[in-house]
Amino acid sequence: MSSIAKKLGKKIKLARVEVDMSQSDLAQVSNIDSSHIGKIERGEVNITVETLYRIAKALRCSPKILLPE
Repeated sequence: MSSIAKKLGKKIKLARVEVDMSQSDLAQVSNIDSSHIGKIERGEVNITVETLYRIAKALRCSPKILLPE
């Protein structure tokens, strides 16, 4: 997958760890399958803007914070 997807996945994982949330917790709160959360964090899939917003809302942060530079 692209380096952008990998960078985005790393930022999502860092944000998740900072709020002491497991992948399972993030999946449940954002209503995204837990296996998909893992793929997102590993940069194996491209996500939609809607998915980005759902993850950001679950992590209580701005989607902008999760985007790579």
